[in-house]
Amino acid sequence: MTTIDTPSTDAAPAACHPAPGGPHGYSGEKEAHLKRLRRIEGQIRGLQRMVDEDVYCIDILTQVSASTKALQSFALSLLEEHLRHCVAAAAAAEDGGEELDAKVAEASAAIARLLRT
Repeated sequence: MTTIDTPSTDAAPAACHPAPGGPHGYSGEKEAHLKRLRRIEGQIRGLQRMVDEDVYCIDILTQVSASTKALQSFALSLLEEHLRHCVAAAAAAEDGGEELDAKVAEASAAIARLLRT
């Protein structure tokens, strides 16, 4: 299992993270995201069932590919929301120079992690 690096949000601008657990870029679509993640979770459980039932390996690989694409699509959606919300908030801030650079670097690192998968 791969460990995912999660960058610290201690330096996040107030507009992006007003309080711990506060509204994030994805907050407006939270229910849709949760629904999507539950569907992906169902796909993963289906993979477990397929292995348990000794399903043909190519059929399992096809489902692995579908699950992977679903997670990638979800990740891209979150990334877009992060750019629209957190990076845009840093750009709009009066003292946004350093904060904007930090948010762009954070987004770039997230993109690099996505590309490695």
